[in-house]
Amino acid sequence: MRAHKGGARKHTARAEYLLPCTVASAGRARRLTSAFLTRTHSRIAAVGAEQVADATLIASELVANAVRHGRTGCRLRLQVGAGRVTVEVHDDAPGRPRARAGHVDDESGRGLAIVQALTERFDVAVPVTGGKTVRAVLAV
Repeated sequence: MRAHKGGARKHTARAEYLLPCTVASAGRARRLTSAFLTRTHSRIAAVGAEQVADATLIASELVANAVRHGRTGCRLRLQVGAGRVTVEVHDDAPGRPRARAGHVDDESGRGLAIVQALTERFDVAVPVTGGKTVRAVLAV
């Protein structure tokens, strides 16, 4: 785990966490995200309770997807600054995640649609080194 205030980017705080491929990682992502956003970042950006709740849900959904569908551990990166909260999850599995239309009786499958609805920007990057990084950006 690393957490630091950005040197090159004044007024930016970042943290990165490695999470194992276990169901418990989604809950851990929620706790880490909430703690990161409610700590001493008030001098950097005023992150309201609604944005903390949204970012916490987003982190949980993205990590759960990485564990469930990617079947790998993942790296959770959080950043707050410049009026934005960014949540990134990188896993080593190939393939891009797809939002799907959920049916009213489905017990799962709505995570990406929820993430997209809560964010200002959502994208997926596939680096040449493999895997993928899913990024969600919220305005604060």
